[in-house]
Amino acid sequence: MVTTHPGTRPANPRFSSGPCAKPPHWTLDALKDAPLGRSHRASVGKAKLKAAIDRTRAILGVPDDYRIGIVPASDTGAYEMAMWTMLGQRPVEMVAWESFGAGWVTDAVKQLKLDARINEARYGEIVDMAALDYDRDVCFTWNGTTSGVRMPDGGAIPADRGGLTLCDATSAAFAMDLPWDKLDVTTFSWQKVLGGEAAHGVLILSPRAVERLESYTPPWPLPKIFRLTKGGKLIDGIFVGETINTPSMLCVEDYLVALDWAESIGGLPGLIERADNNYSAIAQFVDEHDWIEFLAADPAVRSTTSVCLKFTDDRIADGAAFAKAVAKRLEAEGVGFDMGAYRDAPPGLRIWCGSTVETSDVAALMPWIEWAFEAELAEQAKAA
Repeated sequence: MVTTHPGTRPANPRFSSGPCAKPPHWTLDALKDAPLGRSHRASVGKAKLKAAIDRTRAILGVPDDYRIGIVPASDTGAYEMAMWTMLGQRPVEMVAWESFGAGWVTDAVKQLKLDARINEARYGEIVDMAALDYDRDVCFTWNGTTSGVRMPDGGAIPADRGGLTLCDATSAAFAMDLPWDKLDVTTFSWQKVLGGEAAHGVLILSPRAVERLESYTPPWPLPKIFRLTKGGKLIDGIFVGETINTPSMLCVEDYLVALDWAESIGGLPGLIERADNNYSAIAQFVDEHDWIEFLAADPAVRSTTSVCLKFTDDRIADGAAFAKAVAKRLEAEGVGFDMGAYRDAPPGLRIWCGSTVETSDVAALMPWIEWAFEAELAEQAKAA
């Protein structure tokens, strides 16, 4: 039983799943080259935005014939833009195994009123992707930020599909290897794996997605910030940095700094390795303690970024209250911030292990979780 405070503390206690930890050694001074007070349409602003797009393509390995745009309203804005502009031509398979996927189901059924088939799995589990009809459009998340469950790979998605695949990859991009040939629409926010600032989304379109945009007009009105075509043709400027609305050049500069860091550690392979190492530090701890488990029982579908844990000790009287109390103790000690489970998820802890997090900090956090667990059990016994 752990009765004293562990001797080592995480150097950075920020384990929030969004906004996420900044890259190691980041400082505000790194943003000094941001063209503040300048128009994003001036040559300096357009150059920064185009550099962000080009370097995103290079690091993620996005094919040359795919389009990349920076759009408003974070990943949510990017994904809803895709849904509202491309869905409705054919029936759709809606896939959800956590709260954000469930949100896209709500949009499809209650707002767009699509001919939709709903495929759901409980938190900690995943839908059988091989059972879907890919002649329909298919909407899914690659990595469930609130459930700790991810796609194991893209093997279930056929190359000769008739419909489009719309993938919310916000907690996967830059930490997982995405199979671009299986993804027609991909969205993410740079506030996740690269620790960028909020409110900007990234939209990536395959040639098949562009063809849909140019050949199909949805029956509902589209607000200006959703419009990707004009006169039946793609607005090319969006995909070279001419954004639909005014972006924050400070946030763009911050993203460029994060991309600098990503390149310095070896690009995508280095980013994936860091997230994998962080996950492994938690997996070792879970293996060594019988009172805590992953929310996702199957290792093949466990997220390496948004790692969700649950307490399993029979002595715990109220699981939700216990988990909240443990998270509160960790925050009060300054060793782990923002680690409670998502409000719609089962009780437990959610530890962000994306690439900007240091494995040494994850390893240092683990004894503190054990300390908080034992302390809360003692408090519960005392109260009884």
